Amino acid sequence: MRRRTVVSSLAAAAAAALSLPAAAKEALPQVQVFKNPSCGCCGAWVEHMKAAGFVVNVTEVDDTSVARKRHGLPDRFGSCHTAIVAGYVVESHVPANDVKKLLAMKPVAIGLAVPGMPVGSPGMEMGSRKDRYQVLLVAQDGRERVFSTYH
Repeated sequence: MRRRTVVSSLAAAAAAALSLPAAAKEALPQVQVFKNPSCGCCGAWVEHMKAAGFVVNVTEVDDTSVARKRHGLPDRFGSCHTAIVAGYVVESHVPANDVKKLLAMKPVAIGLAVPGMPVGSPGMEMGSRKDRYQVLLVAQDGRERVFSTYH
Protein backbone atom coordinates (compact mmCIF):
# COMPACT_ATOMS: atom_id res chain seq x y z
CA MET A 1 0.00 0.00 0.00
CA ARG A 2 2.83 2.38 0.83
CA ARG A 3 4.42 1.81 -2.57
CA ARG A 4 1.17 2.66 -4.32
CA THR A 5 0.91 5.91 -2.32
CA VAL A 6 4.48 6.89 -3.21
CA VAL A 7 3.92 6.16 -6.91
CA SER A 8 0.67 8.16 -6.87
CA SER A 9 2.38 11.08 -5.14
CA LEU A 10 5.22 11.07 -7.66
CA ALA A 11 2.78 11.00 -10.58
CA ALA A 12 0.82 13.91 -9.11
CA ALA A 13 4.00 15.92 -8.58
CA ALA A 14 5.14 15.26 -12.15
CA ALA A 15 1.76 16.35 -13.53
CA ALA A 16 1.85 19.54 -11.44
CA ALA A 17 5.36 20.37 -12.65
CA LEU A 18 4.32 19.90 -16.28
CA SER A 19 1.41 22.28 -15.84
CA LEU A 20 3.57 25.11 -14.45
CA PRO A 21 4.29 28.04 -16.75
CA ALA A 22 7.81 28.09 -18.20
CA ALA A 23 8.77 31.08 -16.04
CA ALA A 24 7.93 29.18 -12.85
CA LYS A 25 9.99 26.17 -13.92
CA GLU A 26 13.02 28.23 -14.79
CA ALA A 27 13.27 31.17 -12.42
CA LEU A 28 16.19 33.16 -13.76
CA PRO A 29 18.06 35.63 -11.56
CA GLN A 30 18.09 39.31 -12.39
CA VAL A 31 20.91 40.60 -14.59
CA GLN A 32 22.51 43.92 -13.60
CA VAL A 33 24.15 45.54 -16.65
CA PHE A 34 26.63 48.41 -16.55
CA LYS A 35 26.93 50.09 -19.93
CA ASN A 36 27.86 53.34 -21.59
CA PRO A 37 24.72 55.36 -22.45
CA SER A 38 25.79 55.84 -26.07
CA CYS A 39 26.52 52.17 -26.84
CA GLY A 40 23.96 50.64 -29.20
CA CYS A 41 25.39 47.13 -29.24
CA CYS A 42 25.05 46.92 -25.45
CA GLY A 43 21.36 47.76 -25.75
CA ALA A 44 20.95 45.03 -28.36
CA TRP A 45 22.61 42.52 -25.98
CA VAL A 46 20.23 43.61 -23.20
CA GLU A 47 17.30 42.89 -25.55
CA HIS A 48 18.83 39.46 -26.36
CA MET A 49 18.94 38.65 -22.64
CA LYS A 50 15.35 39.81 -22.11
CA ALA A 51 14.18 37.69 -25.05
CA ALA A 52 15.82 34.69 -23.36
CA GLY A 53 13.72 35.25 -20.23
CA PHE A 54 16.05 37.28 -18.02
CA VAL A 55 14.91 40.35 -16.12
CA VAL A 56 17.54 42.99 -16.86
CA ASN A 57 18.32 46.15 -14.91
CA VAL A 58 20.57 48.65 -16.74
CA THR A 59 22.81 51.22 -15.08
CA GLU A 60 24.41 53.68 -17.45
CA VAL A 61 27.98 54.55 -16.52
CA ASP A 62 30.85 56.33 -18.23
CA ASP A 63 33.38 53.68 -17.15
CA THR A 64 32.44 49.99 -17.01
CA SER A 65 35.85 49.04 -15.62
CA VAL A 66 34.68 50.03 -12.12
CA ALA A 67 32.12 47.20 -12.10
CA ARG A 68 34.65 44.71 -13.52
CA LYS A 69 37.24 45.59 -10.89
CA ARG A 70 34.69 45.46 -8.07
CA HIS A 71 33.87 41.87 -9.06
CA GLY A 72 37.45 40.76 -9.72
CA LEU A 73 37.49 40.40 -13.51
CA PRO A 74 40.96 41.18 -14.89
CA ASP A 75 41.13 44.17 -17.26
CA ARG A 76 42.31 42.02 -20.18
CA PHE A 77 38.75 40.65 -20.47
CA GLY A 78 37.18 44.11 -20.47
CA SER A 79 34.81 45.16 -23.21
CA CYS A 80 31.86 47.44 -23.83
CA HIS A 81 29.51 46.29 -21.06
CA THR A 82 29.69 44.33 -17.83
CA ALA A 83 26.83 42.37 -16.31
CA ILE A 84 26.46 40.70 -12.93
CA VAL A 85 24.14 37.71 -12.55
CA ALA A 86 23.96 35.52 -9.45
CA GLY A 87 27.40 36.74 -8.39
CA TYR A 88 29.05 35.97 -11.75
CA VAL A 89 30.50 38.56 -14.11
CA VAL A 90 29.29 38.33 -17.70
CA GLU A 91 31.53 40.46 -19.88
CA SER A 92 30.63 41.53 -23.40
CA HIS A 93 28.46 39.67 -25.91
CA VAL A 94 27.99 36.33 -24.15
CA PRO A 95 25.00 34.36 -25.53
CA ALA A 96 22.11 33.94 -23.08
CA ASN A 97 22.27 30.15 -23.40
CA ASP A 98 25.84 30.23 -22.09
CA VAL A 99 24.72 32.33 -19.13
CA LYS A 100 21.99 29.77 -18.41
CA LYS A 101 24.55 26.95 -18.70
CA LEU A 102 26.85 28.78 -16.27
CA LEU A 103 24.02 29.20 -13.78
CA ALA A 104 23.12 25.51 -14.03
CA MET A 105 26.73 24.34 -13.64
CA LYS A 106 27.58 26.76 -10.80
CA PRO A 107 31.36 26.53 -11.25
CA VAL A 108 33.73 28.24 -8.85
CA ALA A 109 34.67 31.08 -11.20
CA ILE A 110 34.54 34.82 -11.73
CA GLY A 111 32.33 34.42 -14.78
CA LEU A 112 32.21 34.46 -18.57
CA ALA A 113 33.77 36.78 -21.13
CA VAL A 114 33.77 37.20 -24.90
CA PRO A 115 36.98 38.97 -25.92
CA GLY A 116 36.49 41.78 -28.40
CA MET A 117 33.20 42.43 -30.08
CA PRO A 118 32.85 39.59 -32.60
CA VAL A 119 30.41 40.06 -35.45
CA GLY A 120 27.51 37.66 -35.13
CA SER A 121 27.59 37.47 -31.34
CA PRO A 122 24.38 38.63 -29.57
CA GLY A 123 24.07 42.37 -30.04
CA MET A 124 26.72 42.42 -32.78
CA GLU A 125 24.61 41.04 -35.62
CA MET A 126 25.49 42.29 -39.10
CA GLY A 127 23.31 40.46 -41.59
CA SER A 128 24.42 36.91 -42.28
CA ARG A 129 28.07 37.51 -41.35
CA LYS A 130 29.23 35.54 -38.32
CA ASP A 131 32.81 35.57 -37.12
CA ARG A 132 34.20 32.64 -35.14
CA TYR A 133 34.47 33.45 -31.43
CA GLN A 134 34.86 31.83 -28.06
CA VAL A 135 33.18 32.35 -24.72
CA LEU A 136 35.75 32.04 -21.96
CA LEU A 137 35.20 30.84 -18.41
CA VAL A 138 37.38 32.97 -16.12
CA ALA A 139 38.58 31.16 -13.00
CA GLN A 140 39.07 32.79 -9.60
CA ASP A 141 42.81 33.06 -10.28
CA GLY A 142 42.19 34.93 -13.56
CA ARG A 143 43.07 32.03 -15.84
CA GLU A 144 40.64 31.23 -18.60
CA ARG A 145 39.45 28.19 -20.49
CA VAL A 146 37.13 27.84 -23.45
CA PHE A 147 33.51 27.47 -22.33
CA SER A 148 31.87 27.56 -25.80
CA THR A 149 32.92 28.10 -29.41
CA TYR A 150 30.75 29.66 -32.12
CA HIS A 151 31.36 29.53 -35.87
